[in-house]
Order: sequence, then C-alpha cells, then structure tokens
Amino acid sequence: MSILYLLIPLAVLLMLVAAGFFLWTVKNGQYDDLQGPAHRILMDDDDPLIPGNQRRNPKTPIDKQD
Repeated sequence: MSILYLLIPLAVLLMLVAAGFFLWTVKNGQYDDLQGPAHRILMDDDDPLIPGNQRRNPKTPIDKQD
C-alpha cells in the first residue's frame, strides 16, 4: 500500500511531462502539414513545379531554339 504513495505522484509527473512535450510540439508547428511529405514522395525529382527544386528554372523554356 505504501508503494502507491510513490507510484501515483510519479504517474502524474510523467503525464505532465508528456502533456508538456505534446503542447511544445504543437506550438512549434510539428503537426502543421501531415499530407505534404506523403505526397512529395510520389513526385518526380526533375519536375520544376516541386517547391525547392533549384536544378531548372521553370521560367526558361526547356528546348531553346536559336
């Protein structure tokens, strides 16, 4: 019975730490975009429409004819 005096405060403390960590991740935007990474894996790396793809400028034509 005396072990409950130790386990109950430890469980409450652990719950408060987990809740604090969860609120910190929500505040920092960890859960803002859940679908983006799942869809990004399906895109082609050479596609100029992918944000952050700096290999090719989408404003310049691919086949330049002089």
